[in-house]
Amino acid sequence: MRFSVLASGSSGNAIYVENDEHSFLVDVGLSGKKMEQLFAKIDRDMKDLSGILVTHEHSDHIKGLGVVARKHKIPIFANAQTWNAMDGLIGNIPTELRFHFDMETVKTFGGLDIQSFAVSHDAVDPMFYTFNQDGRKLVVITDTGYVSDRMKGHIAAADSYVFESNHDVSMLQMGKYPWSIKRRILSDVGHVSNEDAAVAMSEVIAEKPTQIYLAHLSKDNNMKDLARMSVTQTLESCGVIAGEYVHLHDTDAEEPTMLITV
Repeated sequence: MRFSVLASGSSGNAIYVENDEHSFLVDVGLSGKKMEQLFAKIDRDMKDLSGILVTHEHSDHIKGLGVVARKHKIPIFANAQTWNAMDGLIGNIPTELRFHFDMETVKTFGGLDIQSFAVSHDAVDPMFYTFNQDGRKLVVITDTGYVSDRMKGHIAAADSYVFESNHDVSMLQMGKYPWSIKRRILSDVGHVSNEDAAVAMSEVIAEKPTQIYLAHLSKDNNMKDLARMSVTQTLESCGVIAGEYVHLHDTDAEEPTMLITV
C-alpha cells in the first residue's frame, strides 16, 4: 500500500492511496486542471482511479469532484447526508457513478479494507477513513474539532497517519480573523490545534515505526516549523520521544509528497 498527500489545507485537499490492484482519491478539493498536474508529479493517471472517497461537502474537499469524476468516469463514494449536501455543488453525477459509503462501515477492494469513521466538524455528516492491507494500516484524519475516544479506537496503532495539525492557538487568537471564525475553528466542530493533535497522537500510536504527516495546516495561523516543534514538544511531555519510533513529516498546500509505502 502506498499513498501521497497531493494537497492539504484550506486551499484544497486531496490524498491518493493505492495498492497493486486499486487506487483511490480521498477528496478532490482543487480544480480538475490542478489535479491533473499533481497526478503527473507522482507519475499517475486519474483515469486509472478505482474511486473517490468523499469526507464532507466543504468546498476545499469537493471543488473539482464533479469535473474529475465525469471526465474520467470515476465512481464517487459518500454517505447519504453528504450526497444530499453536495447536490447543486458538484453538478450532475450519473447514477452509475454514485455509490453510498455508510458511516462506520468497511468496504473491501481486493486485499484493501477501507473503513469510514465519524469526526466532529461543522458539516452534515463528516467522516474520514482508515486503509488496511496485510496487517499494515494508514489513517487519514483531518477536519475535526477534537479526537474522541471512539475516533481513537478507529485510528489506533496505525503505521502511517495523515493527521490534522491545523493551528497554533496563540497565532489564531492574535490573528486577523473575525472572532466568529476564530470561535468556529476553536470549537468542537472546528479544527484541532498543534498541541491537541499531539495529545491525541500520543494516545493512539503504538511502539513501532510510525510515520506522521502533519496536514491541513492553516496558512494564516500556523507554520510548518512551529507545527513540528509544538507536536514534538507535546509528544515528549506525554512520554513519547519523536525520532525514537515516531517520525514527523510536513505536507504542503499544493505540492504532493512522494509516494510513500505504508
